Amino acid sequence: MIQAIRISQKMKIEQLRIFLAVAEHLHFTRAADSLYITQPAVSAAIQSLEEQYGVKLFHRIGRHIELTDAGKLLQIEAQKILDQVELTAQGLRELNDLQRGELKIGSSLTIGNYWLPGKISRFKQRYPGISVDCTLANAEDICMGTASGIFDMGLVTGTVKPIHQKVLTTTPIGSDAVSIVVGQSHPWFEVSTLTPADLSQTLWVMREAGSGLRQTFEAALQEWGVNPADLDLAMVLNSSEMIKAVVEGGIGAAPVPRSMVRREIQLSTLKAIRVVDTVSRPKRTYQISQPMLLLKHQKRFQTRIAKEFELLLLQEEEDELQEIA
Repeated sequence: MIQAIRISQKMKIEQLRIFLAVAEHLHFTRAADSLYITQPAVSAAIQSLEEQYGVKLFHRIGRHIELTDAGKLLQIEAQKILDQVELTAQGLRELNDLQRGELKIGSSLTIGNYWLPGKISRFKQRYPGISVDCTLANAEDICMGTASGIFDMGLVTGTVKPIHQKVLTTTPIGSDAVSIVVGQSHPWFEVSTLTPADLSQTLWVMREAGSGLRQTFEAALQEWGVNPADLDLAMVLNSSEMIKAVVEGGIGAAPVPRSMVRREIQLSTLKAIRVVDTVSRPKRTYQISQPMLLLKHQKRFQTRIAKEFELLLLQEEEDELQEIA
């Protein structure tokens, strides 16, 4: 009966390389020459294996050696192990060379629907072997997912809560204006400007609590002297696309990212309302802008893939700013 040889932690990769060289050449000196080591080192490695497992790997017949049954078994299994080691090493080299791998991104809905697709497309053109897994959710969920390691990086608008700032770094990568819009049947559609006090005189359609858009809008209201709780909230939806459709249908007003309503404003199915400060001279138009932030964990290891995608985002933002200038 052939005595099985179990590969344990004590069996070193280098021992297996030496054994396979001896099994191939069936000669200790020639095996040593092929490995550029001494013949005594080869003999010691084979002796160590034999003593460790209580088997003979070679028949010594004069100056000639042959594999025993145990040696034949180890030859098969050792080759499998070394092949797997080489495949693993090759995989690591390919990861470092950006030939393959995975990038997990968490993105807030507006960024993911309107801003991010072009960036991912250009990244895939550069590195076709990289798989990009992008999850869309509200800003709070993206912050939590990035903090817990579900995502390699997160992309959100608005602000990051202090509890998340303890573990996440935030890097601005752009900004998007926020417009207050109404549909054609809304009374404000024919109005040129409004004051902050007027904002409580209509129904509102909002994103859910925890969304970056709602956080940005409510912060702006407070700066204008308006309590967000004073607004008549008619509907809360977890999609800006749904909000746009509802308002376009004539229900209330809503804050939405300018990037997602440019076409509707051009076609006059929606109107962006200007809110002005009538006290200042000259009158000042209030502006709302939500920053787009790149989130990374402060201590988790960042892969080269994630670093390259971050460089792409930052470089494209720099190029866009230069074009505007």
